[in-house]
Amino acid sequence: MSTSRRPIYTNPSVSSQKCTFPAVEGLTKFHQSLSGYTPTPLTPLPSLATALGVRAVLVKDESNRLNLPSFKVLGASWGTYRAVAAFLSFPTTVALEEMAARAKERGVVLLAATKGNHGRAVASMARILGIEARIFVSESMDLATRGRISGEGADIVTVHGDYDQAVLEAWKVSQEIDGGLLIQDTALEGYEEVPAWIVEGYGTMMTEVETELAEMGLEATMMVTPVGVGSLANTVATFCKSRETPISVVAVEPDTAACLQASLLAGELTPIETSRTIMDGMDCGTVSTTAWPNLQRLVDASVTVSCYEAHRAAEYLASQSITAGPCGAASLAAVQRLAAEEGSCLNKDSVVVLLSTEGPREYPIPFDVSIDGAVELTSMLTKINSSNPTLSLADGAGENQICDYLAAWFAHRGMETHRIETLPGRPSIVGVLRGAGGGKSLMFNGHIDTVSLASYEKDPLSGTIDTRNGQEVVLGRGSLDMKGGLAAALAAVAAAKASCFPLSGDVIVAAVSDEEDASQGTQDLIAAGWRADAAVVPEPTSGVIAHAHKGFVWVEVSILGVAAHGSNHVEGVDAILHTGWFLRALEEYQQRLPVDDVLGPATLHCGLIQGGEEASSYPAKCTVTVEFRTVPGQTEESIVGDIRALLANIQKENPRFRFAEPKATLTRPAHKIDSDHPLISKVAECAAEAMGSHPPVQSVPFWCDAALLSEAGVPSVVFGPSGHGLHGKEEWVEVESLKKMQKTFTKLIRDFCA
Repeated sequence: MSTSRRPIYTNPSVSSQKCTFPAVEGLTKFHQSLSGYTPTPLTPLPSLATALGVRAVLVKDESNRLNLPSFKVLGASWGTYRAVAAFLSFPTTVALEEMAARAKERGVVLLAATKGNHGRAVASMARILGIEARIFVSESMDLATRGRISGEGADIVTVHGDYDQAVLEAWKVSQEIDGGLLIQDTALEGYEEVPAWIVEGYGTMMTEVETELAEMGLEATMMVTPVGVGSLANTVATFCKSRETPISVVAVEPDTAACLQASLLAGELTPIETSRTIMDGMDCGTVSTTAWPNLQRLVDASVTVSCYEAHRAAEYLASQSITAGPCGAASLAAVQRLAAEEGSCLNKDSVVVLLSTEGPREYPIPFDVSIDGAVELTSMLTKINSSNPTLSLADGAGENQICDYLAAWFAHRGMETHRIETLPGRPSIVGVLRGAGGGKSLMFNGHIDTVSLASYEKDPLSGTIDTRNGQEVVLGRGSLDMKGGLAAALAAVAAAKASCFPLSGDVIVAAVSDEEDASQGTQDLIAAGWRADAAVVPEPTSGVIAHAHKGFVWVEVSILGVAAHGSNHVEGVDAILHTGWFLRALEEYQQRLPVDDVLGPATLHCGLIQGGEEASSYPAKCTVTVEFRTVPGQTEESIVGDIRALLANIQKENPRFRFAEPKATLTRPAHKIDSDHPLISKVAECAAEAMGSHPPVQSVPFWCDAALLSEAGVPSVVFGPSGHGLHGKEEWVEVESLKKMQKTFTKLIRDFCA
């Protein structure tokens, strides 16, 4: 288990809090009138209680509530009933049949935004009443969930944005149509009555729990509730704190959508940005305004769990014949997290009620984000396909999945996370470990894309640990280039956080897209304003500290001829033949390229040539793409200017020689900092302690994103692990090298950011 993870929030003043849980007239009778009503089971798990060292653990199983796979229908049905009754000026004793007939006459339309189960429950009530329902969903909702909602007869409205945006859109539309009623468990300014009714509806579950416990001769001492917008948690908290002997309330949220915990820590309602989770119904960025005051006052502890923990909890419940989806299993994951904590509030007399809020459903099996070690992280990252779509022979997967994993990894540790995505489908992730202030900031910049998987000989996504040349290695595409280096940086940040070593400066981990092609990710990073006092790019340098590398400029030169039939030598001008004049001049020009004292000579080569259409015609154009590998002092403008002058000189010698304006199609700067730069000295000092000797400092032949960072004013070095098979048929990174990198980076963080 990760020792660097986000801590549990505990409320120091909750023990003195009491409240009243109002008995809602007609609520239980209303639910009992619905077809299929029966109390859901409260199932003891004695083996789990023994494992946790408590008296009893019981699961309130909401996998089949009124023929729907979630508790949500309790609140949605009561909220709908009260809202429609109020709209039609009916008393709350009106029969459903009479309400349905009048609602159809008045053209009532139910609207709701949803992550899944709430919208399906509202749609079910609309079907019972025989009226229209429009359910608003985010564009990221899967087709299966949409299908289950539309299967209740609702119209699906897709919103470009997240759940919170869907709520706002549903609210807006409800104000624009006659008979439109928003049935939403999220309270907004001016919209609080219906969410309050929905909260009331969950009271039936609390009544059932108390009755079922009494039948077993038990009284709850703790109740664990999932939190989305907080409606159920509000009901649970007020119920628990209204008992003669108050019951402890534990709230659980996804690591990646912990809006309640963020608000509790801030002391005020705090919206957050969320990232993807399999706990879909809990993926909410804002706590309901009506729930927040009670939750702030009454929740004893706030726990966040990972998707992987929720998945494993669902597997355990299934082994105990309790079917649950990840939202339902989150309560179990939370109590397991509590039990693992020193000084836990659990004891041998604890009677714990877990609210399992949904039945089983399909979801992608998540990866474990609790991993902290460089070797294990390299293995995990290698298993995630992040092949660059602009390079792959088949469609490349892109960086979405690996960004989701890294966002969850940072969130699991309570670290600040930012997603940068200027090109759809090409995201980068920035994680920040904040220092106390006043110190120097350090960035680790590592690319998360890989070259194509097509050329890999075996399983490119294995991530297995094996032996090559007598050494343990991690195998797979990208293990060396450069998921291993990035993993070492992540592991170092986790180690720094776990050690509670006081840092003054920030540590920034930029996991960037597209370095293998156009470096879109690092360009986006710089454009977004991210800077640091220094940066390390952990590309695979085999333990060499690289302080310099060449840049490059691609220049496209088109020599122009005159198209004509091959027999028409009078009018035809051969562009390909005239290109020979250019190539000879280019070869002479190459001898005059500058030489750098560290990087050596600048070079050029002709990478591409294209001309002609068929053998029987004079070619009208021949295009040559020349790659210049540049040293400091060379610029795109100077090189294009030289080529233009070279072409003009040929034209003076050969009047029939014509050309188009030469143009640079891609330019990347050279990178060079002094070998005795303080950053180089500090990295070398830290590496010597981890590795036993000072690593060499030299230039490298390849280009990388360090040049862009240095150009933006961030002094950068390239320093990473050893391995074999860059872009080859088999690729690996050495395990021992990863361990040394992790130690080096951990010390660098402590020394540089102290």
